[in-house]
This record gives sequence, C-alpha cells and structure tokens, in this order.
Amino acid sequence: MTSGRPAEGAASTPDPHEPLQRLARNLRCGTDGLTSREAARRLVAYGPNTIHRRATRRWWREFAAQFVHPLALLLIGAGGLAFVAGTPPLGGAILAVVVLNAVFAFVQERQAERAVETLSRYLPERARVQRDGVPQPVDTSEVVPGDLLLLAEGDRVCADAHVVEGAVDVDMSSLTGESVPVQRGAGHRDGTVPLLQAPDLVFSGTACVDGSARVLVYATGDHTELGRIAALTHHVAREASPLERQVKRVAWIIAAFAVGIGVAFLPLGMLAGLSLKDAFLFAVGLLVANVPEGLLPTITLALAVGVRSLAKRGAVVKRLSSVETLGSTSVICTDKTGTLTQNRMTVVALLPAGRERAEAPGTESGNADEHLLASLARCTTAATASDRGQASGDPMELAILAAARDSGRPQEGAVETARDTARRRLLPFEPALRLMSTVSDVEGTVVLDTKGAPEAVLPRCTRVLDSGETRELTAADRARVDVLLDGLAEQGLRVLAAADRCFADLSAVPPDRGEAERELRFLGLVAFADPPRPEVADAVRKCHEAGLTIHVVTGDHPVTATRIARQVGIGGAGGRTVTGDELDAMPESELDALLAEGDEIVFARTAPEAKLRIADALRDAGHVVAMTGDGVNDAPALHRADIGIAMGRGGTDVAREAATAVLTDDNFATIVAAIEAGRRVYDNVRKFILYIFAHATPEIVPFLVFALSGGKVPLPLTVLQILAIDLGTETLPALALGREPSEPGLMSRPPRSRKESVIRGDLLFRAWVFLGLISAALVMAVFFHVLLRAGWRPGDSTGSGSALHHDYIQATTATFVGIVACQIGTAFAARTEHASLASVGVWSNRLLLWGIAFEVAFTAALVYFPPLQHVFGTTALPWDVLAFIAPFPFVVWGADELRRAYRRRTPTPGQGVGG
Repeated sequence: MTSGRPAEGAASTPDPHEPLQRLARNLRCGTDGLTSREAARRLVAYGPNTIHRRATRRWWREFAAQFVHPLALLLIGAGGLAFVAGTPPLGGAILAVVVLNAVFAFVQERQAERAVETLSRYLPERARVQRDGVPQPVDTSEVVPGDLLLLAEGDRVCADAHVVEGAVDVDMSSLTGESVPVQRGAGHRDGTVPLLQAPDLVFSGTACVDGSARVLVYATGDHTELGRIAALTHHVAREASPLERQVKRVAWIIAAFAVGIGVAFLPLGMLAGLSLKDAFLFAVGLLVANVPEGLLPTITLALAVGVRSLAKRGAVVKRLSSVETLGSTSVICTDKTGTLTQNRMTVVALLPAGRERAEAPGTESGNADEHLLASLARCTTAATASDRGQASGDPMELAILAAARDSGRPQEGAVETARDTARRRLLPFEPALRLMSTVSDVEGTVVLDTKGAPEAVLPRCTRVLDSGETRELTAADRARVDVLLDGLAEQGLRVLAAADRCFADLSAVPPDRGEAERELRFLGLVAFADPPRPEVADAVRKCHEAGLTIHVVTGDHPVTATRIARQVGIGGAGGRTVTGDELDAMPESELDALLAEGDEIVFARTAPEAKLRIADALRDAGHVVAMTGDGVNDAPALHRADIGIAMGRGGTDVAREAATAVLTDDNFATIVAAIEAGRRVYDNVRKFILYIFAHATPEIVPFLVFALSGGKVPLPLTVLQILAIDLGTETLPALALGREPSEPGLMSRPPRSRKESVIRGDLLFRAWVFLGLISAALVMAVFFHVLLRAGWRPGDSTGSGSALHHDYIQATTATFVGIVACQIGTAFAARTEHASLASVGVWSNRLLLWGIAFEVAFTAALVYFPPLQHVFGTTALPWDVLAFIAPFPFVVWGADELRRAYRRRTPTPGQGVGG
C-alpha cells in the first residue's frame, strides 16, 4: 500500500480513461486503500467532497430591483407629481400601490436558485471506504481521491470512481436519462466510448441496484460529473420572459403618452387663458390621471391567478411571468424516461420456446407461460414494496415479479417469500458471463434456473421445452430464436432468455459454476419495455392541433427513444433520429437548417451540453422553448429554456429547483392544460389593457375641448373625478377580466411570434379610436345636454357664485357617470377578441358582474353621499339625466359586437385581442 503525497496538482483530475494501474499510480494509492493520516492530508489538499454554491445576489438587491421596473418608476414619478399638484393623499396612495406590488412580486418571484445546493442531496451522508487496511464508515464529505470505496446493492455512489473489483448494476437515469440500469465491472475498459458510457466507471449521484464492487475514487466534489453539471447550471443565465419584456415596452408607451399629453396641455392651457401656475397644475393633474395606476398590480394579480389555476391542474409555476411564457410556447423539447413513459419496466411479451411470435402476458395463458414465468420469478433477488418496506432490485426483475403476480400466481410479497424459502444456492450475476442462476427446491426436485442475455444463455442450452415436451435443441430452433431476437431488437425492447436444469438432489449440483450452468434446457424469452403513459398520445395530438412542435431529447438508446416517440405520435413514420455523436459532429449551420425544416426529431444519447445547444438554436430561430425533464442531467437545459418543466413525482430535486414549472402529477398531458392556461392569461392581459386604454380618450377629450375652445367651454371633467375612475371604478372590472374563461378556438390558433408585442396597432385602434371615440362622443353629449337645457351658451360663466354653477357641477357629474357607464359597455366588449359575447356566455364571468356592481355602487356613493360630493365635486343627478346615460353601456358594447360580427365574416390571419 502506498501512502505518499497527493498527485501533482491536487485540484486537477486524473484521466479516467487511463488503465487502472496507471490511474492508481498517478493517484499514489495501493490495493489496501489509504491510511487515515494520508486521507486527512488529501482532504486538506483536495477539499471536502461537496458541491459548492457560488455567490448569489443579496435579497435586498432583488427587492430593490422591483422598484426600477419602468412602470414602477412611472408610478413613482406620478406619485411625486401628485404631491407637487397639492394632492398628498393621492401621492401616498400611488406610492403605497408601488410598494405593495413590489412586495407581492418579490415574494412570488423569490425562488432562490437552489439547484446547486440540491445536487448535494444526491450524495449519501455516509460511505464505506477501506482505510488502514480495513473497511470503515466515513462521512461522504471526507472521501478523497485515492480512496477505495466499497459499494453494495442499495448504495448511492458519492464520487466518480474506477471499478477495481466486482461488478454492479447502476441506475444512471439521473445523469443520462437511460431508463434501464447499466452494468459496470472490473476489467471492461473501453477508452473509445464517451465517459458516461465507460463500462468500468461509476459516477457520483448514481445508485447501485445490484451487485457489489470495490472502486477507486479519482474525482470528488466539484470535479465530478455531478459537479460539472452544477457549474453548468450555475453559469446558464436566465433571461427575461416575453411578457416581462412586453410589460416594459408597455410602460415606456404609457410614459411617453402620459408625459406627452401633460406637456402638450401646458401651452394649450395658457392659450385658454389660464395662468402659468394653473396651467402647470392642470398639466400635472392630466399626466397623473393618464397613468394607469392599477395596471402593474392588475398584471401581477392576473398572473398570480394563473399560477393558482395551474396549481389546481397539477402544474406549480415558480415565476409569475412563466404563466404567460407557457402560452407563447412554440416548441417542446421533452425528455423520454419518466415524462413520455412511466419510468417503470414492464413485461410486454412472453415467448415460451416453440412460439413463433410475441404475446402479451396472459394473452395465451398456459403451462408454457406459467413454467417460463415461474422459472424467471425464482431467478430473481428483487423485492417488492409490500415485502420489505419499499421496492428494491433490478427493474427488470421487479417487472418479472409483477408479471408473475398478474398471471394469477401468489399475491404481492408471497412470490418473493416462496422464492426465498425454496432457494438453496445463488450464483450472482456476473458482467463477464452476462447471466445469473439460482438453485431451488421445487416440490422435491432441485432446479437450477438461469436467466440472462440471450447470446449468453443459448450457447449453454442443449435441450428445449416445447409444448410441454423436452427435446433436443436443433440448429433450426436456434435460427428461429435469432429471428425473434432481431424483431424484438427492432422494436427497441430489452430481452432476457430463461433456461433450467434439473438435478436429483442438491449434492448433484456441481460446485463449479461453469459445470453447473451447462447442458441447460431452453425455456423461452421475455421482452421488457418502459411503456408510454396512456394519456400522452392524446396530449401530443392536442399539441399538434395547437401548432406546437415536439422534439424528444433523451440520453436513452436511439431505437428505444424512437419507438416510444412513434407510439405517442411524435415525428410520424418518417421522422428523423439524431444520436449524440451525430449532433456533436454537426456544425451550427447544419443544426439550424435541420431544426428549420420543422420536422419533429428524436435526439438520442445526448449529453447535457447538447440539450443546451438544441434549446439555444431553437431560441435563436425565434421559438419560445419549453424543456421538460426529470434528471440531474436536465438541470442546465431546464434553467436555460424559456420555460423549464420538471416532473414533480418521479423527477429529481435538482430538476425541480432548476425548472420554472413543476408538474405535480408527472403527466405530460398537464403541459397542454398549462399551455392553454398561459394562452388564456396572455389574452386576458390584453383584454384588461384594452379596457384600461379605452378610457384614455373620453378622459382626455374633455380637456382638449376646454383648451381648444379657449376656455369658452368649461372643463367637463375634474382631475379628481378622473382619479376616482382610474383608482376606483376601473380596478375591479379590470381584475375580473383577468379571470375571463378561454375564448372558443383558443387552442386551434398557431403559437404567436416570440417578437409579437402585447400592444399592437390594432389594439390601440380599437381602444383609442373605436371604443374611445364612441365613449367620448357619448359623455360629451350628456355634458352639453345638461348645460344647454339650463340655458348655457359658450363663454357663459360657470364659476362659483354664478347662476350656472350648480348646473355646471351637475354636468361634470354627468360626464363622470357617463364615463363609468361606458366602462361597463367596454368591459363586456373586451371579453372577446373575435367571437360573440353569447359564445362565452353573458353570465360566465361572475367576478366581472360583481366588479360592475361595485363600480355602480361606488359611483352612486360619489354622486349621492354628501361628504364624497364635497371631495370630488359631484352632485345628485335627476332621473332624466340618468335615463340619458342608461343606454351608454349597450351602445358601446353593441357597436363593438357589430364590428366583431363583421370581422368574423371577413377573417384576417393572426387576429389578436385588438383585431
């Protein structure tokens, strides 16, 4: 045993592809492991076997970032101007809205990037190493390069290591996505394959499901493959979502509009005869009035409602903006294992010797099936959940036990009990032999049962059990089996062969394994698959109807991945499959051209970097990419994608932390529901933006009439009345529009462009010109109606103390109430972008009805409650004026209903809410 100093350059990692002897020499370790003293020195040199988390932003900086959002800055400026304009209560209310929204958004978005921390959970707390010549337990953080790690069934590997002695079956799904455990053993060196496929290496974070081995640790902590993925995840930047970018754009549009109106009114006010001070105060008031104070919290709350709605449907969204991103998704890159499939091996076909074609278990029940299943069940070491607390062992053995129970054999747990009771000897699985055997007492007969790779079992067979009779195994029999094996391999199925041999008594079983496992009787074949989830095919069909493209990106075998993709409808019969090696050799231009063809592709045997590369190529082409996954290897891609979707049940903690959405039911079909919800949220955001913008015109026109008339027409609306509309009557209906149900045909539309703006020209035309001018004409009509019937003529005095002053107050009140009435009509008009209101149901959004009821009650309080009359400059309206205003909602809604009916007869591609 050598116990010298650590290898040169303690931070460097030896080449794992080196022969074992050279690797051991470079690590300066021997066959008995390290001494405790040497291990302590190396712990100082190499550092603990942990994955370090890099520094992240402090929470107070993240909170402060909520206040530099353009819309937040605009509201802060509006609040400051409200103080300047002499309305401190209003300024305080606006600033309170900013603070409350920042707190709410911060709490919702405060999902710390804990993916790197979670990776450490994949390291077991204790490990067994050989030090000072004897096995001893140590903390996994104290494992160092050069340690001899002792692995057994059920252990989780805590470092990257080279197998020195023995063999183990390792579950690599968390790193590679491959659903079936792989064999790792001593003496199986192959320096030509990728590192993760090396047959003599095991890796940190994987699990041993069978066998035992001694392994030489060559990398720990951040230098392991797990640590490399952690670093990759950390360095992948998360970009702003489409909605976040669009909201910022909306903020600048609103800012430019509000400031422009305020600045324009200053000279107009002076031309109308106002003093510079009064003109400035009116300009400030107009600017404040035209800032939609409720827009930012309305968007935030609408997204929060979407988050809660998705949670009820099985999708937990960690970022508010991700709700809308789901709706804009155009491409889904999905993992296979655990996402499209059940991540559970199942016996899909039994082929007793002599049968010409595969049959599902139970399809042809008979002695041949029962004999084959009984032999396979005895030749297992796995245990089901009910027998030992939780399922353990090789997944294919668990599938065999399940098939044995389903065929009418003993109930769950009893199969293993009978097996263990009858067992007399175990010849464990050997990677070199590729088979295992058991010796059991079966009703007084000693039977050796063997199962393994067909190419390893068949050469040891000399006889065959055919239709209950034992006969010689002929060359024709072997050829027939080869044909069956080729057909099963083309289907991507895993296949085991079974055989047996009977002895007179236990003493007749040769002690030498090679002698015992010869002259066997061939019983048949069993085929396994990780079947697709039953609901996935329908979900894929719905995705195609919605115009989405689905690519499969997996670390699994190409044949297996392609078979599953075709079964669920991805790619079609002529779809292309690209392996990881082919992808690595593909230049960027060729990959871009391949993805631009629009065909659905199966990417198999891919590394984490490949998933990132595919996602980046799609995003550069303008697609909004949703990446699904469940393994550690998926974390970087989940972090980079526009929307990372992790599996909640079968997925790893790493994937869940790196993703922005988690499917609590591991159901691919939930993605379709989430995309529909995202599209609905996006439409609803546009609906309440339309609703809010539509009131800008009737609020601005009175000021323009006043200014352009040179003051001969008194101001039809006061600033406080506008603020009562923006902060009072407008808010609840806007929030209710955020809960609007889906419009018919929502999932028949193609995905919108990544560059599409939430505010387009057609929306502005519908809001400011069509609905806005109709509302402005109506409210100005009622204003002049009240004044003219009182005998007013242009230029007459309406100030305090004049004969027309009360009539003027009544006219401004009528204008205020008229705008509220138009709001009601606009709310119903905004509920649909193209369909008729009847198609979604007049009463289907009860929150909107309650919001309108509050709007009416609030308006009545301002008009008829004396204390509020004094504050807002209102007065009671007579019944004839109310009768004049009553049709306003129907006029506004009816005009837009006719416009939408006309557009339905002359449809235009790509119509949006404003269309």
